[in-house]
Amino acid sequence: MAKTIKAALKVIPKAQILKMYELMLKARVLEERLIKIYKTGEAYFWIGSPGEEAFGVPLGMLSKKGQGHKYDWFHMHYRATPTMVALGMPMIDSIRLIMNKKTDVCTGGRNFSNHYCFPQWNVAPVTSPIEVQYTQATGTAWVQKRHKSKGITIVTGGDAGSAEGDFASCLIWASRKGKELPMLVTVQNNGWGISTPFEGQHGEESVADRGKAFGFKTLTINGNDPIESYIKIKESMDYIRKNGKPVLMEAMVSRLRGHSSATGANLIVNEEDCLENFEQLLLKSDLLTEKKAKKLRDDFEKEARQAQEIVRTEEAPSADTIWDNVFVDNENADWRAF
Repeated sequence: MAKTIKAALKVIPKAQILKMYELMLKARVLEERLIKIYKTGEAYFWIGSPGEEAFGVPLGMLSKKGQGHKYDWFHMHYRATPTMVALGMPMIDSIRLIMNKKTDVCTGGRNFSNHYCFPQWNVAPVTSPIEVQYTQATGTAWVQKRHKSKGITIVTGGDAGSAEGDFASCLIWASRKGKELPMLVTVQNNGWGISTPFEGQHGEESVADRGKAFGFKTLTINGNDPIESYIKIKESMDYIRKNGKPVLMEAMVSRLRGHSSATGANLIVNEEDCLENFEQLLLKSDLLTEKKAKKLRDDFEKEARQAQEIVRTEEAPSADTIWDNVFVDNENADWRAF
């Protein structure tokens, strides 16, 4: 364990390692608050990312954040809270979304939890249909290729969704010879598709292997190890920016809660906890103290609780805003014609 940190410090600054832990903890505390909000009846639905922090946080930390084709584009699924926290999303934005308040900056209070949308960071709207983001992502990648930008397109999804046709279409469009796209195509494999195990819907041993037939650079990583995730994501991003060609990355992760509130959001005790393991590693390596870890958790829990108290007093979206952001000329349209 000590050798792992010692080796990591040669390629990742100590401050960055500690920041990674802090962001992982913040993302976990936020998700725990969202679950409490759902279980106390202040939200209709929860789906989230406990167990995916060791992959999601480095993904956000290493990206080139901004707006427009010069920056990275994100097409993510509903387990993206760690990445959004790493990008700088305030907790209150996620809480407004799950509590369906009109102050929700992502959807105006009209979508499910974790369906993020931040145009200022090139975060495309998270969609409920499974895996459609894989084909959507080829569009922004084409724009980046056309402009010879150093920005790349990042798309995430789950192992079950990779069995959908959109995933296959993405592999085809991203890899055509001479027209390869600058894409980091990721699959977070937690071994389950709701209640169906991986083996019940896949013939291949590894999802990443499917990219080899298309000429992708492929790899499977331990997504429960933030150090390995950070290093491999950075290497992949550097490769894409330099060569303009895609990478297919499969990250093996845990699912610490049920698929969603529909199947139960209770803790699954036999899953590896990436946050707990990383915290213990930092404690044993004297990079973190128990006092500091407790203070960080207490501070984040206070922030999340106070945000919930603020949001609780805010209004739900009103009926007259139902068509906002649906049609271009919303102000001048006469909806009685429909």
